[in-house]
Order: sequence, then C-alpha cells, then structure tokens
Amino acid sequence: MKISYDWLKEFVDLTISPEELAHCFNQIGLMVESVEKIDGDTVYEIETYANRPDTLGHLGVAREIATLLDLPLKTKNWPLVELSQVTSDFIDIQIMDSQLCPRYCGLVVKGVKVGPSPDWLRKRIEAVGLRPINNVVDVSNYVCFSLGQPIHTFDLNKLGGARIIVRKARKGETIRTLEGSLVELSPEMLVIADETRPVAIAGVIGGEESGITEETSDVFIESANFDPVSIRLTAKKLGLSTDASYRFERGVDINAAPLAATMAASLLCAFGGKVSKGLLDVYPNQKKSRTVPLRLKRIAELLGVEIPAEFVVKTLTGLGLKLKEHKKNVWAVEIPSFRVDLEREADLIEEIARFYGYDKIPSEVTPVKSFELPSDRKREKIWRLKEVLFHHGFDEVINFSFADPEKEKIWQTGRQPIQLQNPISSRSSILRTSLLPGLIENAVWNFNREAEGVHIFEVGNVYFWVEDDVHEENLCLGILTTGLREPQTWNEPKKETDFFILKGAIEDLFCYLGFDSLSFEPVDHPFFESGQALKILLKNDPVGHLGLLKSEIARSYELAKPVFCAEIDLSMLLQRQPKPFSFKPIPKFPGTSRDLSFLVDENICYQEIHRQLQRLNVPYLEGFEIYDRFQGKSIPPGKVSFSVRFFFRHQTRTLQAEEVDRAMLDITSQLKSSLKIQLR
Repeated sequence: MKISYDWLKEFVDLTISPEELAHCFNQIGLMVESVEKIDGDTVYEIETYANRPDTLGHLGVAREIATLLDLPLKTKNWPLVELSQVTSDFIDIQIMDSQLCPRYCGLVVKGVKVGPSPDWLRKRIEAVGLRPINNVVDVSNYVCFSLGQPIHTFDLNKLGGARIIVRKARKGETIRTLEGSLVELSPEMLVIADETRPVAIAGVIGGEESGITEETSDVFIESANFDPVSIRLTAKKLGLSTDASYRFERGVDINAAPLAATMAASLLCAFGGKVSKGLLDVYPNQKKSRTVPLRLKRIAELLGVEIPAEFVVKTLTGLGLKLKEHKKNVWAVEIPSFRVDLEREADLIEEIARFYGYDKIPSEVTPVKSFELPSDRKREKIWRLKEVLFHHGFDEVINFSFADPEKEKIWQTGRQPIQLQNPISSRSSILRTSLLPGLIENAVWNFNREAEGVHIFEVGNVYFWVEDDVHEENLCLGILTTGLREPQTWNEPKKETDFFILKGAIEDLFCYLGFDSLSFEPVDHPFFESGQALKILLKNDPVGHLGLLKSEIARSYELAKPVFCAEIDLSMLLQRQPKPFSFKPIPKFPGTSRDLSFLVDENICYQEIHRQLQRLNVPYLEGFEIYDRFQGKSIPPGKVSFSVRFFFRHQTRTLQAEEVDRAMLDITSQLKSSLKIQLR
C-alpha cells in the first residue's frame, strides 16, 4: 500500500520529518518496504495485512500515526450544493440478496463538467501509482485511497429505467468491462444491473456501457458494501484483481459507505455539479457493534509489564474504540466497524503492546502464579506400578479401545461387549472387554518386524454390559512377555522368557504398592492352557489371572512362540488401602545366615512352604529366602527338594553361634510338625 506524506497531512498535523515518520510506521508494525520522492512528496510503500483493511486508506493510517504521536485526528466537513429534487426522484435502488450486499448507498450529481483533474488531485492520484483519467474517475480513486472505501460512478443517463438492482447474474449474461474485455457471467456472481442488463460486476469492476465519458453530465455515485467471500470468488474466477476487489476481499468498513458517497459528491460539486437531496441508504439488516471486556490486570499478565490505565484509555480511544469502565481498571470496549481484527481481549492487549513499544517489554518469561495441584493417589499408584514394570524390562503400549467382533469370539471373555453405533470399521465395531487381545496384536506386529522378544504392558479401560441398560468400565492392567529377554549382564546370553518371569514381576509389583497378602491359586481359565493358569488373590479376593496363552488362540494370531500374559483389575486393586511403608535404621551389629535343605511331598507347592515359613516364631530370625528347588533321580519318587537360607540378627549385640544353632533346631522342629519335612 502506497502512503503519501502530504496526503496524510490532510488528516493529521504532522510535525515530524518524513524520515522520522518512516521510523514511526515501523514502530507500530506498519513495516516500510521502500521510500521514494515523487514531485516533492514522500511516498512510503508499507506492508499491509489481510486482517487490517482499515490500513488500505490514508485515514486508517493517519489514525494510527495520530494515536502514536498523541495528535488529534482532523475532521472535515464536505459541503454540498444541492438540487431541489430528492435522490429517489432520479434513481431507485433494490437489493435482491442482502447477505451478499448488506448496504448500498447512492447519490446523484447533475451538471458535472467532465475534464482533466486539477493539479492537487492529479498529484494525489500519481502519488499512489495511478494514472489520472478525468476528474470524475480521479475523484473515485481519491475517495477509495483516502477512506479505504471503493466507490463507482455511473453515467446516470445510460442506466435503463433509472433503477439499480443488486442481484445475482443470470445464466448466459455477459458484460464488457471498463478494460474493454467481454466477460461471461455465472449465476453465483453478484452484479449491479439496471432494468435490462448488468452494468457492473459488484465490488470488482464497472461496465463500459455505463462508464463516464466526456459527454457525461449526470453522475450516479455508488458506495456499497459487499460480502468478502463472494467478491474473492468472483475476482478469482474471472482473473480480475482491482483496487476495489482487493479491499472488498479483506472486509471494508460497512459504516464508511455514507461518508464516501458524500465526500465524492462534495468534490464533484467543485466541477459544476449539484447534488440531489438526501442520501439513498439501503441497509436492511443493521449490524450491532461488538463489545469486548478488557482488564488492566490481564494486560500485565500477558505483557509482563505494568501499563498505566491512563495509557490504555488514551491509546484505545485514539484508535477509535469506545471504553466504558464498569469497575476500577475493568472496561467494556466497543469495537468500531472498521477494526475487523479485534475480537477478544488478547487482541486489545496486542494493540496496547504495539503503541507502548515492544522494545519496552522485558524479553523474559512472564512469572506465573502457580499453585499446588491436589494429590491424586490413584495416579500416583499407577505411576509407581509403571516404574516397577519398567524396572523388569516391560515397555508401555497404548492401544485403541475398539475391538474386532470376530477376534472377540476367540477369547470367550464371558462379557457382553458394547456395540458402537457409528464404527469407523466393521473390524472396530465394539469396545474391548479385555486388554490382552490388543497386546497379542502388538506382539504379532513386532515379531513380523524381526523382533526377538516382546515384553509389554498396558493400563487402560475395558467395557462391557452388566445389565440391559447398565454398562461397566473397569481400569485394568495387561502384561505380556514372549520370546528372548535381554541379559542382566553383558557376558550372559539371551534367554527365553517363562512363566516365573511374569509371576515374579507381579509379586514385585504388589509388594512395591504395599500389598503383602498376595497369593496364587490354580484355576481353569478360557485364556490359558489347562494346568498353567493361576488366579491372583489379594486377601483371598480375586483381582486377576495369569498363565500360558492357549495354543488355539496363539495360532489364530499366527504366533509360534509361547506367550505368557496376565490381566489385573486395577479398579478393584486401587480402591484397597495398602499397608503403610515402614523404615528401620541400618543395623549396627552383623548378622549371620544358615542354609537348610529338606524334602517334602511333591504335591506341596512353594506357596504353602512360604506361608509356613512366614508363621515361624523363632528368636532373632530376620528373614528367609528360598533359593533352590530340585527334583530328579537323586530325590526319592514323589518328593521334591527345597533349599532355604535363613537370616539372623540381634539388635543390641552380636549373636553367638550357639544361639543360631538353637534357632535352627527350633525351625527344623516346627517344619517337621507342619510340613512333614525330611532333612537331606
């Protein structure tokens, strides 16, 4: 957009040099791209923005400069030499589509002498890069570049039926433009027509047949407002880009139309014309002004600097906004129609920042008043749960909650799935009732990409119907391990995962969460092989299950490796109160350990032995661990060997060997009584 220094002085009394004015433009974001001297005037090429149509005229730019320099904006009266007849005696205006043309203003000027423009007008037109044509056309361009409101002038005597009709083009209609080209119109284009034909393409270009010539004496002034989208589509389809369409595409001020028509009529009076009485202003659906709240406190929060309230009021008032203070430092700001870019509080604060000076705003992170979030015990437990599984080498996955009905039948979960009313696919038409199918698909995906082992878990919801109209949503934990596991040290080979890797991780998980009454019980489960499935019990209440995946299920997914998996109901688990953690000081005295190997009946499981060892009531016994289980040719048939290491310590002195020997005899005696053990 070309801006003339001398032209700006028609709107504001500039007291600074042209060089200083260029710096002012840059300061408020109207970046100067070039500066040139033309006939004693200084012309700036400034960068304009799509959301700032108000800067496409000298008035809008002058308003910005006046606000920055704290100068008043000039107001000018536009006197008219009027005829005795009213405008409606000469012309009638009809708008057939008020959405595409919300406002249309018109005046008639009779007796205009068409000829060359005076020097001042020619100088203004040439300053913005236009070629002077005649005084009537040059006045139109002068008004457009002054106010940013395009206008068009018609030869009144060439309008058929003394009527202006704003309508959509009819199929097959054509128009010869002012540029001399014949254009075929389409029905979605808006045109200005008389009673017989289109005389202009609305908001784009006028028609040659109704244009101003040297023989013109009576002029009809059109000053209207058009829908930006409609104008852009029309201009693009026709391959026409004019000063008018450029402005209408960006949203011209709907309230500028009456002033533009009056201004043009006043200037034409200087060329011998007289104006009809009363502006014809067709404005069927008047738009209400927008109001945006503004808080001084919020300005400081966003900018990181305290802005005086007086500066806020002065700046926004200078820009044409109206402020009404509801309470101290809180305003309701009425947005003028020419500022289409101001929609919310942050936009107003940006205006304050522009005129305050970005260089005065500290380049540092704005301090934020933080507050401590309330603790979420459930979330904390889930994070601790994940930490344990990460430690055991499991990776977290997140799967979709959708499931394939055909795959769901394979698992036989015993739960009625919830059907989706609008599924994205027939293979994703229900909600999952278990996490394990998704984990199996993850394993298949990784094995197909040459993974050696897959060790993953997921925390997510499962869904199912409880009754006809009642559904349940449970948070669960699914764990899967299959294939090779990474060694714990560099010199160990990779080993196949097994049932006890999974069981050990679950035991460690429950221990870390503070649940010490965990137990397992053999069970038949539809997911797992017979005899290789366990029910997970917490204080004798079932909370999950684990085991070796059934070979039929594995084959349906084309999995050849053994797959061990578990599913735990976290909704039930996280509701329970865990045992509080306790801490003991580091022992001051040394401890000692003794090993005991014994035989028991093979039908006695490890869990029973562990339970009996926990019940031992022996002095100085600090703990124990089972470190070996053996069954082979050297062991009598029907028997199995266990080796247990016992730890002893006295809290106030060093234990004597005789005391430990007596404790071991006591342990042996109790185990013979409870488990019928035989010493090896």
